[in-house]
Amino acid sequence: MSDPVTNGVVGRTAGVIDSAAVTARPLVELHDVHKVYEHEGKALEVLKGIDLTINAGEMLSIVGVSGAGKSTLLHLIGTLDMPSSGTVVIDGQDVTRLSSSRVADLRNRSIGFVFQFHHLLPDFTALENVMMPGMINGTIPKAQLRERAGKLLDEVGLGHRKTHRPGEMSGGEQQRVALARALVLEPKLLLADEPTGNLDTENSAAIHRLFHELNQRHNTTMVIVTHNPELARSVPRVIKMRDGKIEHDGDHSAE
Repeated sequence: MSDPVTNGVVGRTAGVIDSAAVTARPLVELHDVHKVYEHEGKALEVLKGIDLTINAGEMLSIVGVSGAGKSTLLHLIGTLDMPSSGTVVIDGQDVTRLSSSRVADLRNRSIGFVFQFHHLLPDFTALENVMMPGMINGTIPKAQLRERAGKLLDEVGLGHRKTHRPGEMSGGEQQRVALARALVLEPKLLLADEPTGNLDTENSAAIHRLFHELNQRHNTTMVIVTHNPELARSVPRVIKMRDGKIEHDGDHSAE
């Protein structure tokens, strides 16, 4: 499978001030976050005092065994769920203090999602699937939306597949469409939950390269939950979770 996308991980020169680090601003801030679910009449604490800051433009992975709290953490960052206690601040707004309608508006404007299953609509073309969030949102003129969707499909290497439906594409191509769809409203934050879980090695590697390329090209903050060790190692920051807590936050030296 040929793919023009390159990795593009940028190194840093010792002694040189990193302007990106100087100007970095928090996009996501979690303070003493707990999440408790009721299960068979008992309280099940899934997250146990999470403190986490993610800067704008950053790319990181969240890893850990099943049940460590990875997906729950991702859902709180994505405002799909609310903490039992603690604060979740997205783009300067404490979502725990907002009404459900304002949270939904923030989510629609600022957050894109990619899941293990692409959830494409089978009766629509690749271009129409990418346009769909904008059609539902209704704030972008259709001609502008079509142009934006077409450019994104070009970026993910599917310019030649715009008129094909999901059933006419491979699993890797379908996930590329889903990635383009997640970016069509130009979100500040992209959340991915096991985005390569259903893909073979070759297609997984292509999606990895795409995440890096799109992160750098659009400066989109990316948080990726994954069991895939290659994907986890390909990003500069890793969050390792165990038993509802953050066990490690940094590079890969302590793994």
